[in-house]
Amino acid sequence: MKYFAHQRCFLLLLLFPVCYSDVPSLWPTSTLDKSSVSSRTVSSIFLPLSGNVYPLGYYSVSVNIGRPPKAYDLDIDTGSDLTWVQCDVSCVGCTKRRDLLYKPNNNLVHCDDPLCAAIRTPGSQPCKKATDQCDYEVEYADQGSSLGVLVNDFFLLRLTNGSNLISRVAFGCGYNQHHTGPISPPPTAGVLGLGNGKASILSQLSNLGLIQNVLGHCLSSRGGGFLFLGNDLVSPSKVAWTPVLSSSSVKNYLTGPADVIYNGKPTGVKGLQVIFDSGSSYTYLNSKAYQAILGQVKADMTGKPLKEVAEDNSLPICWKGAKPFKSISEIRAHFKPLVLSFTKSKVQLPLLPDAYLIVSKLGNACLGILNGAEVNLGELNVIGDISMQDKVILYDNEQRQIGWATANCDRLPNVDGDYHGDFSQPFDFGSLS
Repeated sequence: MKYFAHQRCFLLLLLFPVCYSDVPSLWPTSTLDKSSVSSRTVSSIFLPLSGNVYPLGYYSVSVNIGRPPKAYDLDIDTGSDLTWVQCDVSCVGCTKRRDLLYKPNNNLVHCDDPLCAAIRTPGSQPCKKATDQCDYEVEYADQGSSLGVLVNDFFLLRLTNGSNLISRVAFGCGYNQHHTGPISPPPTAGVLGLGNGKASILSQLSNLGLIQNVLGHCLSSRGGGFLFLGNDLVSPSKVAWTPVLSSSSVKNYLTGPADVIYNGKPTGVKGLQVIFDSGSSYTYLNSKAYQAILGQVKADMTGKPLKEVAEDNSLPICWKGAKPFKSISEIRAHFKPLVLSFTKSKVQLPLLPDAYLIVSKLGNACLGILNGAEVNLGELNVIGDISMQDKVILYDNEQRQIGWATANCDRLPNVDGDYHGDFSQPFDFGSLS
């Protein structure tokens, strides 16, 4: 879970004793491999996804960084804005072999860079000189953290019109990864920060005039899916939209208020503010809301051939059937749909049983809605990957709104089995539902 990020700037010059030269004056810069592609709205960046909610617990993309380009698998995270990659500088807590780590090459970002200021917090230690390196520390709600230095390098990105975009992007070179939580971190090389802060890759590319400040993802419940940055892949007529709440203190996608409905009836849970976070595997509710929903689900179990079991450690609450379940389709008949009803925008986010349950390795039905108080989230509520599966989720920073539409995330948009093909038409959500 990576939406709850706290970033600080430390001076760690002992780890980088070499005096690097200035960042090249051409930074930031970008090129396209087809001269006809020059408009900021002409195309979007497209990235196929790997991963799943269970058993892996994350979705990732492969991103090519550097010259020559080298592929890094990054956990996609709309809950934080800083992208970082494990760094080949006496790396502590790195999960990749040294030859798979990112090696900086005279490309540090300095303290006087506006992006350095963007990752600092009021309590950060000030830089002594404008030419000091820009150090960062990002801490996540799952008790993980990354410490490193801000660098910039070329990202090679595939566009939906078949072109390649090559652009410099600032990101973290993480040389100290730490995790104390009960769940092991994903074995990826780092995090692709997709929040709405200035340091996110989305904001950087948008500020360069290369794409609109819009992103979307489609997470398949069968694994995989796709991610896109830009807005030319979107046909908005089928999308339900709700405004993003304004806050200068957060760099994520907060919306609301929303009431919770179970099986068509009010649950008494009202006025929730929720964060859409692709860095969280599961959905988290504050303690009062969680207990209310859990009570409704348990009450609905009366008379059904399901028994709560304690020996399944996959998730806190699991039910056992007369025989092991083999797929989510086998448990749909035993559970009712949930709905998040956004009261101001008058739209609803339907959550069928597929969007809040998993089938564990033991063949039990387990509840993918968790108590946020047990992981120190307080009153925060998080819509995680499980509840965003089989929908296109859109984060429109131009209009400050979040939208969703049911879609077949197994089918890449307007591509005949190969994402290297041509994407000439917007993604028609309605035809894929």
